[in-house]
Amino acid sequence: MSLGDRASFCPAPRLPAPFRFSRKSSGTALSASLDGVTAAFLVVRAALVSQPARRFILGICLEVMDDEPKPATQLHNSEPLFSFGVIADIQYADLEDGYNFQRSRRRYYRHSLLHLQGAIEEWNRESTSPCCVLQLGDLVDGYNAQHNTSETSLGHVLSTFQMLQAPVHHVWGNHEFYNFSRDYLGNSKLNTKFLQDQIAHHPETTPSDNYYAYHFVPFPKFRFILLDGYDLSVLGVEQSSLKYQQSLKMLKEHNPNTELNSPKGLSKPHFVKFNGGFSQEQLNWLNEVLTFSDKNQEKVVIAS
Repeated sequence: MSLGDRASFCPAPRLPAPFRFSRKSSGTALSASLDGVTAAFLVVRAALVSQPARRFILGICLEVMDDEPKPATQLHNSEPLFSFGVIADIQYADLEDGYNFQRSRRRYYRHSLLHLQGAIEEWNRESTSPCCVLQLGDLVDGYNAQHNTSETSLGHVLSTFQMLQAPVHHVWGNHEFYNFSRDYLGNSKLNTKFLQDQIAHHPETTPSDNYYAYHFVPFPKFRFILLDGYDLSVLGVEQSSLKYQQSLKMLKEHNPNTELNSPKGLSKPHFVKFNGGFSQEQLNWLNEVLTFSDKNQEKVVIAS
């Protein structure tokens, strides 16, 4: 498994019938039909869109519709089975405006908290209350570590999330590991593993403590899986650890640059220090969960 590889790493479960997601964002809605002959992976990237005056963090609400086939004229009249929210890259810091790593895009660190508040207010006003929100990583910006404000900034963001009338499932990104060790995150409120689903008589679907991943069921026959995309990484772990040594060896085999965060000249530019990957142990666990979902005709959403 390649460090930083995020695609086509596992067999996909079969879905028994079509199902649809309706995306609502900034007053607009988009419906997409997925035929589910083999599998459907819904990939939601919450993009940052910079404008001269402000920064947008895209917080969206996705409604999961009835999977019975319907004529096109009835699609927009379907009642949703449930809805869930998605947000990513808040990257909060109590700092003046700055720029991204390439200095090609302006960053509004302090202002991001206001956009999180706006997203939460929208979710709380939804006619179909979201059953949960997926927070897909980079909650606080890496610059907090340089200013010794990591814990303070994390506290501000988590306090804002307390306004939300739904549980939050946290994914860990590289900026989490710029600020905190893996051990710290495991003992913090960013560890939402306690929300995982317990499947009776299937102990193989219980994740190991060696990585941060779990699954849960927000609605019958729908299973959500959160994966640890930094299971193999040189970030957030002791240099004496086996995983650090494995990850560093893999990086240097594919990245000859002195600066391992640089993709310069690489045929596989994802082999950089700020990326991560999945251990075989985690992939084996994922396969067991997908096998269970396949046998039980569940629909699966994977977040990482």
